Amino acid sequence: MSAPSPASEPTPLVSVITPTYNEAENLPILVGRLHAALGRVPHEIIVADDDSPDRTWEVGEQLAVDDPTVKVMRRFHDPGLSASVLDGMSMARGELLVVIDADLQHDTAVLPEMISHVQSGQVDVCVGSRSTEGGGYGDWSASRRFVSWVATLIARLMLRVPVSDPMSGYFVVSREAYERTAPDINPRGFKILLEFIGRNRDLRVDEVGYEFAGRVHGETKLNRSVIRSYLLGVAELRVGRQINPTFVLYALVGIVGLVVNSVVFTFAEAVGFPEITTGLNDSIDPIATSFLFSVQVSILVLFVLNNEFTFWEQRYRGWSLAPAFGVYELMSLFGTGIHVAVFTTLQNIGFLLGVLGEGASRVVQNLIGAVVALIINWFLNTTYLWRRRQR
Repeated sequence: MSAPSPASEPTPLVSVITPTYNEAENLPILVGRLHAALGRVPHEIIVADDDSPDRTWEVGEQLAVDDPTVKVMRRFHDPGLSASVLDGMSMARGELLVVIDADLQHDTAVLPEMISHVQSGQVDVCVGSRSTEGGGYGDWSASRRFVSWVATLIARLMLRVPVSDPMSGYFVVSREAYERTAPDINPRGFKILLEFIGRNRDLRVDEVGYEFAGRVHGETKLNRSVIRSYLLGVAELRVGRQINPTFVLYALVGIVGLVVNSVVFTFAEAVGFPEITTGLNDSIDPIATSFLFSVQVSILVLFVLNNEFTFWEQRYRGWSLAPAFGVYELMSLFGTGIHVAVFTTLQNIGFLLGVLGEGASRVVQNLIGAVVALIINWFLNTTYLWRRRQR
């Protein structure tokens, strides 16, 4: 990290924190834009870099030689967006804390207006929004707009956040609000704005619209792992740290599997699958054939989703996929057997039959069997399959 400021240096009103990873080309441009936007407002710029391979931290240190407002934090531990921002905030001296990405996609021209909203004391947080009046997503593709829309919908439905663009990484927060909220924030959370407004519902929030710009230098960091991290963050905010958020993802994937199973089974029934004849000339009813087919398809779908999504860090690749799927198949069939066994046992003892009646009791009995199978499969998968690849 660059040398601390001398005691004679005036205390800034605004501290700008920019988390960086491979933004060496963009950082000098961002610093220039921030100076132009903030003008005579006393400010400092804190670069919280995750030890970028392109040496973004070194570019920041070179800027700091001639620009005392630039401070550089080269981080070697706990990489991630939220952790970087929180580390930057911990060394900030300003009364107003600004968070902005270094990829030049956030419009610094609206920053003075955002700062004035918080400085007035009327709000605690002002969000740079792409979804409110005056905002826009630029030249985003339809698929990326759809992903953003779904992510926003999830945040607004599950967390009840009072903003139109909860996915924004561009905002201003007062020091007082930061100090009230920071002790509760999960440094591994995906979107730091969601951490603030999702954990402290008393924060007063408003938005200023801006047009999202296209990336010029560097590569976008949006991929499946980012989407997964976002859903983990929302799950953790919704259910708390007492429940493993990865298990929540595992359960959500399980629900997808149930839907796939139902759709495939319905399709197989409509097509009319033929009977299966064994070597003993015994026949399996076509309905059973449809059931077996739908189970197999859902197992395949569940393996792919869990491998590429739920257990991203431990995922299998290449030739290791085949034996991994074989193990998963056996575990899933074992879980299916547990499901059937629990359901059959509860049926035989008439569990809740006298209370709910035959139809409703069968639904509850089946649900209990499914939950028991889910928990057992979770234990098996995390203990014997994906756990083996953890570092």
